[in-house]
Amino acid sequence: MRIEFRNLKRSFDGRTVLDGIDFDDEVTTLAVIGPSGGGKSTLLRILGGLLPATSGEVLVDGEPIPHDEASLARYRATLGFVFQDGGLFHHLSAHDNVALPLRVVHGVDDGDADARADELLQRFGLEGEGDKRPAQLSGGQRQRVAIARAVAARPRMLLLDEPTSALDPEYTTDVLDLLRDLKDEGTHFVVVTHEMGFARHACDKVAFLCGGKLLEHGDSAQVFAHPQTPELQRFLSRLLEWSV
Repeated sequence: MRIEFRNLKRSFDGRTVLDGIDFDDEVTTLAVIGPSGGGKSTLLRILGGLLPATSGEVLVDGEPIPHDEASLARYRATLGFVFQDGGLFHHLSAHDNVALPLRVVHGVDDGDADARADELLQRFGLEGEGDKRPAQLSGGQRQRVAIARAVAARPRMLLLDEPTSALDPEYTTDVLDLLRDLKDEGTHFVVVTHEMGFARHACDKVAFLCGGKLLEHGDSAQVFAHPQTPELQRFLSRLLEWSV
């Protein structure tokens, strides 16, 4: 999948969050890294059609992201989204959180939607948890339900915004293992993450945002082994300072 950003800019109340982002690359798995406030989540939301750019253009496989609401809805329906808190419906069971969007958004009949939900919950280690509501699940289980919901309709691309930020280390590992398995099965995704080990070893490409600018991007192994800018060198050294 080819993703292009052409002089992409986004401001909020006169404050520039993205300042002329240019990017053009084939993406299978892309990690977006950088310090807090650098524009990572904003970039992801623009890519997902959830937020308009102030100026510039975004293309996916050569097609610009549409601007009218009807076309945007069709575009969003081709993607899967996972946010920091999972974004689950708290009044629904885990099973219905997966099955309901299949029925309502994608027009899947009840029997097929239920079967797909059961299949994914079992596959993601949630067999027997389908009747529980999100409040009855652990943080790691909630994120796995959120990922199951995101992949249920077999989207062209997953967009994940710090999916492990609120999790304990044990649950973080569970979720990252699941994403690695999805990658091995051919799922394409773009993930905003502070998990540098995952970004380096499980994602083919990495993009470093800092201060609203895209300072580096390329093959993960190369970028991590040989950071070119002082900003990325400093960012990585600070993360490694307290590593075990």
